[in-house]
Amino acid sequence: MARNQSNVGLVLATLSMLNNIKGTVVDCAGGYGILVRLLRDRGVEALWSDPYCKNILALGFEYSLEFGQVDLVTAFEAFEHFVDPLLEAKKMFSIAPNLLVSTSLIATPAPPPGKWWYYGLDHGQHVGFFRLQTLQYIANKFGKCLVTDGVAYHLFTDKPINAMQWNLKTRIARRVPCLFGRKLQSKIWADFEKMSGKL
Repeated sequence: MARNQSNVGLVLATLSMLNNIKGTVVDCAGGYGILVRLLRDRGVEALWSDPYCKNILALGFEYSLEFGQVDLVTAFEAFEHFVDPLLEAKKMFSIAPNLLVSTSLIATPAPPPGKWWYYGLDHGQHVGFFRLQTLQYIANKFGKCLVTDGVAYHLFTDKPINAMQWNLKTRIARRVPCLFGRKLQSKIWADFEKMSGKL
């Protein structure tokens, strides 16, 4: 839950940097829908997508191709699970021109097994690891600009943004997200009204 709450601020700060605080966001690998629900509660037009998990908390707000292109796709803790990251990135860029991901960068040289928790040796689901050069390769491949905190959060954009400002805003917003959502109106009641006849 803490990670999702922190990611709300990250998304708000990113939308702010893209000059599109009222933009539509699709959370790919959205899991149970926690982040989508939290974003909608803050007033963000957020939609859910995940072929491997059941949507529990964001029912009725699933993304489909009928929506067409949106403004931002998020993929938190997903890239390290991809067997073919380029194919997955291509799918996400077909949804939005901007992609916000989290994945912890691997050191050079690579730490041995048992010396880095992110390998996930206890579950074996982390199958790919990234360095900045790899992320830059992905950005170049799709004609995108890469902005990163150099640790775990990375933004691919269709237009360049100031990396220093993005890093500063995301650090602030992850602690005080309400600073970046003041122009938004919560969707709690509107979503309740929309879904009350569908339950």
